[in-house]
Amino acid sequence: MTTQVLPKVNSLGDWASLAFEKHFQKTLRHEPEVLKDQDPEELHQMRVGMRRLRSAAQGFRPVVTLPKAAQDQKIGKIARCLGGLRDLDVLLEALQNRYQPNLPPQEQAELEKVMQQLRKQRRQAFKKVRGILGNKNYLMLKQKLQEWLDKPIYTDISRLPIQEVLPDLLLPEVSQLLLHPGWLVGIETEDLETSDNQDFLLQRTNSKHQVVKINNDVSFISISDKDEENLHSLRKEVKRVRYQMSLFTEFYGQTYEAYLKDMKEIQEYLGDIQDGAVLREFLENVLQSKIDKVLPTLEKQLQQNWHQAWRKWQVLQRRYLNIQVRQNFRSELLRPAI
Repeated sequence: MTTQVLPKVNSLGDWASLAFEKHFQKTLRHEPEVLKDQDPEELHQMRVGMRRLRSAAQGFRPVVTLPKAAQDQKIGKIARCLGGLRDLDVLLEALQNRYQPNLPPQEQAELEKVMQQLRKQRRQAFKKVRGILGNKNYLMLKQKLQEWLDKPIYTDISRLPIQEVLPDLLLPEVSQLLLHPGWLVGIETEDLETSDNQDFLLQRTNSKHQVVKINNDVSFISISDKDEENLHSLRKEVKRVRYQMSLFTEFYGQTYEAYLKDMKEIQEYLGDIQDGAVLREFLENVLQSKIDKVLPTLEKQLQQNWHQAWRKWQVLQRRYLNIQVRQNFRSELLRPAI
């Protein structure tokens, strides 16, 4: 396929084309190996390419006019299919390499039964991926997006210099992130009401959650299903902002890079929290039992890992509930290099 070369990348439209080209080519580059199904990393990279492509379609929506077959909803459908397979790969890798070697023989045998079921689900998920990458909708998406890259169609504001409009592009994304209810998981309402506006968090950060003991040994915080959903949703928002910010690193300095690093770490820690919940749910569905009854050693490891991820997340939660940090974050976006 033709690779568009942009001789001059100064306008908002130029930058949009560059973003689409970069993520589209990344997606195409990994597709053949994904279909061979020999290296899980190829699937991961193609999924990343599709997700970033969708982020570009969403973030540059005011700038570009994409063909219907290549709009963000169409891209999202492909990304979700790849994501379903990738999630199974992550579960398998964790069980096989992280947990099983550290279990007693009896629990290893029980876990092997679970992994057999997981491998069966993965085979089914791969068939779905192979089907969706060969169907007419995906082929049309690739064709129409390449046609658009060869001859982009922009809106009028695409002619504006990128440096002048970057804040207008990034600030709404970051504002949406900072208003997400997931930041308040574990925060008492009265803590917010009595805050001195320098730090929203007081000492009772986790007082609304129940502390549970496992085998009189490991303590952990039990959060509600609604809180889990909010944290999962927050992680998706963080990922979206991270992908969008990563397009414009050359226009900012080290402070911007530090905020971008925070986004990556928040995504990672919330991902660890979510992965533990997903793994526990899967195990209990297969075993038809609470895992502390069948796999007590594994349950202890899961709780320890969950607690570590929770502690790491709390550090960044405190940071981004601090009013000064929020103001500084917004201010940084207002000052791209001219």
